[in-house]
Formats: sequence, structure tokens, C-alpha cells
Amino acid sequence: AFTEQGVAMLSSVLNSKRAVLVNIQIMRAFVNLRRVALTYVGLKRKIEAMEKKYDAQFKIVFEAIKKLLIPPPTEKKRRIGFHPE
Repeated sequence: AFTEQGVAMLSSVLNSKRAVLVNIQIMRAFVNLRRVALTYVGLKRKIEAMEKKYDAQFKIVFEAIKKLLIPPPTEKKRRIGFHPE
């Protein structure tokens, strides 16, 4: 396993053409890895912001649904017809 700094130090020691080409490829891999990591962080922030936004909106919707699910209070109805006392 290499670190970016280790690869940079290795390039000062190894001077063959092949070593330099491999070193360049490894450094490019580190650059791409850093770019992907930054994209991931940005994407994570966007998703978290969307979750906060939609959580608040869904909270309102769920509260409205809960109110609809609560049955209305029943009133005692007077029966129609003859009622012996």
C-alpha cells in the first residue's frame, strides 16, 4: 500500500523510465481518489439537506393523516319511534 507522500518520495529515489511512469500513474490514481472523495462529501451534504427539507414537509403530511385517522366523537342519538317509560 502506498501513501501519496510515499509515492512522491519514491520518485526522487527511483530514476528508471518504468518507475517514473508507474509513479505518475499512482499519483493520478491519488488525484482521482481525492476528487471522488470530495464529490462524495458534496453529495452527502446535498442528500442531508434534502432529508431535512423533506422531513419537515412529511411531518406536516403525517400529522394531517393522523388527524384524519382519529374517529370523530360520536354523539348519543335519540332513537326514533315509540319509547315506553
